Amino acid sequence: MPAASPWWTPDVHADRRGFLLGRNRIQAALRAYFAARDFIEVDTATLQVSPGNEAHLHAFATQAVNHDGSRVPLYLHTSPEFACKKLLAAGEQRIACFAHVYRNRERGPLHHPEFTMLEWYRAGETYEVLMRDCADILGLAAETVQAKQLTYRGAKADPYLEPERITVAEAFERFAGIDLIASIDRSGETDRERLAESLRSAGLRVAQDDTWADLFSRVIVDKVEPNLGFGRATILYEYPVAEAALARPTPHDARVAERFELYACGVELANAFGELTDAAEQRRRFTMEMAEKSRVYGETYPLDEDFLDALDIMPEASGSALGFDRLVMLATGATRIDQVIWAPVAETSERRGGRA
Repeated sequence: MPAASPWWTPDVHADRRGFLLGRNRIQAALRAYFAARDFIEVDTATLQVSPGNEAHLHAFATQAVNHDGSRVPLYLHTSPEFACKKLLAAGEQRIACFAHVYRNRERGPLHHPEFTMLEWYRAGETYEVLMRDCADILGLAAETVQAKQLTYRGAKADPYLEPERITVAEAFERFAGIDLIASIDRSGETDRERLAESLRSAGLRVAQDDTWADLFSRVIVDKVEPNLGFGRATILYEYPVAEAALARPTPHDARVAERFELYACGVELANAFGELTDAAEQRRRFTMEMAEKSRVYGETYPLDEDFLDALDIMPEASGSALGFDRLVMLATGATRIDQVIWAPVAETSERRGGRA
C-alpha cells in the first residue's frame, strides 16, 4: 500500500485548506467574543519548570544551559494553567489565551503531540458561568463557518441547543447502574473494594492491581463517554474530588468537586474548574499524583514552587481549558486533528527513502 503524501504536498494541502481557513475564522470570532467581555488576551511561556502534575499526562523534557555550562531541566508545558493562575495572583481579572501545548505519548485522530489550547479564567466568578461560556462558544464556532450541526464521523450535535447537564454520579447510575458516591466517604476518601464490586455486578472487568482511579476511568471510558454529546452537547459535572486535582470541593458535598467536562459528538472538548486556592491542599494532591505517576510510569515531574506560592494570593476564580483544534474539527466536519493544524508535527516513523 503506497504511503500517504505529506501534508505540504499541493494536493493534500488543497484538501485541508478549507478546514484551515475555517480555523482562522473561528479563532478570530472567539478573540472578538472574549474581547467584548473585557478579557485580556495573554501569551504565556512554553518552557516551564514543571509541565503539570497530573499522573497520566506526559511531557517533553529539555534543558537550559547556563553561561557556566550548568544545566537546568525544563519542560514544554502541557497547559498554560500555572502561568495563567500566576497572572490572576498578579491582579488580572479576566484573561484568555490561545496556547500551543505539548503532550507526549499522544497521537491519533483526536490527539497530536503539539496542539492549541484555549484557556480562559474569570476571577470572582463561578464555574457555572463557564458553562454558559462553553454553550456560547459552540454556537459561535458553528455560526462562523455556517454549520448547522457539529459533526464527527457520523455523530451530530446541535450547537445552538442548551447543553444537557448531568452529574458524574447520575451518569454512573444511568449508563452503568453503579452507585459511585457509595464508594466515597464524607471526607472524600475512596473505597476501592466497594467500587470494584459494583463494576463486577455491572459486568465490567476488574484486575487485581486496579486502583480506584483505574476503575473510575474504566466506567467513564466504557460506559459514560460513549453516551455523551449526541443530539446536543453534554456538560458532565461534579467529579469526585479524587479526580479533580486542581478543583475545589463543592459547597454542598465535600466528596465532589467543581469540575466539569464538555462533550459533543462523543468528543471531549473542554475541562473546567472552580479553582482550588488552598496551597497546602494543592501540594498534597500534586504529591499524590506524582506518587501514582512514579508507580505506573517510573517517573515524576517537579512541583512549581512559584505556582504554589502564588495560590496564597490568588483570588477565588474559575477557569476552563478547551481543545481548540477539536472544536474546529467538529465545526468544519474534519475527521482527523491534523486536517485542522496548519503545519502538523512530522510522524516519527517517517524515514528518508520511504515511509512506514
